[in-house]
Amino acid sequence: MRRDSKLSSILHVLLHMAHAGRPMTSEELAGYLDTNPVLVRRVMAGLRERGYVASLKGHGGGWRIACDLHGVTLHDIYVAVGSPAIFAMGNRVEQPGCLVEQVVNQSLAGAFDEAETLLLRRFGAVTLADLAQRFSQQYATHQGAPHAHS
Repeated sequence: MRRDSKLSSILHVLLHMAHAGRPMTSEELAGYLDTNPVLVRRVMAGLRERGYVASLKGHGGGWRIACDLHGVTLHDIYVAVGSPAIFAMGNRVEQPGCLVEQVVNQSLAGAFDEAETLLLRRFGAVTLADLAQRFSQQYATHQGAPHAHS
């Protein structure tokens, strides 16, 4: 099963936008992700509806950060990209008639619920400003060359 990388991808471009300090086109952002600019525009439109980004038209236009990075958490962005499923694993049958499978489902569901709760709590404790600060520290440590497209 393919992993859903929307959250990782959008965090990636948001940090590039924050670091650039200027509007960035969908084409530029798509280049960071090796994807199509139309897909970038679609996801960014959802973030714009929540006030996290804004788009500027015309020469020098593009997407820019429109929120205080200290006030937006990973959980906020997770919700903005559609709250993708946390786990690829799941029960074989949701409403089993077999008592053995019922016990298996109960055990797995409890573990999955605990893990998801912990992960989402952690997402709520990390802001975009936290990520931006960590990036800036690594950027300075690597003398401005953390990877090929920064």
